[in-house]
Amino acid sequence: MVRSTIIARASDALPLAASVDDEQTELSLQEHKQQSKVIFRRITPNSEPRCSIESGQYTLHYLIADNVVFLTIADKSYPRKLSFSYLDELSKEFATTYGPRVEAARRPYAFVGFDTFMSKTARLYRDTRTATASSGLDRLNDDLQDVTRIMTKNMEELLWRGDSLDRMSHLSTSLRSESEKYRKAARNINFNAMLRQYAPLGAIGLIIIILLYWRFG
Repeated sequence: MVRSTIIARASDALPLAASVDDEQTELSLQEHKQQSKVIFRRITPNSEPRCSIESGQYTLHYLIADNVVFLTIADKSYPRKLSFSYLDELSKEFATTYGPRVEAARRPYAFVGFDTFMSKTARLYRDTRTATASSGLDRLNDDLQDVTRIMTKNMEELLWRGDSLDRMSHLSTSLRSESEKYRKAARNINFNAMLRQYAPLGAIGLIIIILLYWRFG
């Protein structure tokens, strides 16, 4: 399920709104909320507009729209498609309600009143069956439906290996992965071709050895 949500301005990581979480949720997600601040600071104009970052038993999903980052912390088992459907709903409502005022915001959590809509929407997404029905997933655009195209990162890579959220970094990683995949496929094809070429000769040689052994053994 969706556990917590934070909204920040993409250009300077200024927090604009956040869900009001109970004490237990605050304690259990303390580390992950700190990680979300790291993500906001890593956002650049070249960052992927949608990304999932795995961290322990949770996954942090974010969506960037109109210089605003919508990030939610969800259970790792919670469907990614529903997480981004939830974020998509938030982004549309936020743009309608506060869009023109985002650039002028100077203090943190200037739009704290948005929590009412976030809480109401999060309740709809609490149960996956209810969420699937209410979100109308079949009507979502192709980009949102094809979650396999959404970049996935690991928090450890982001924190300790200096990994990037940029599109070009993702493209480079994908190309390396595809290249390795094709190299393995080429090796398999060459090995199979060699087997087809030399297997009959090997079989004939084995038969000759068996006949000689039977004849003179």
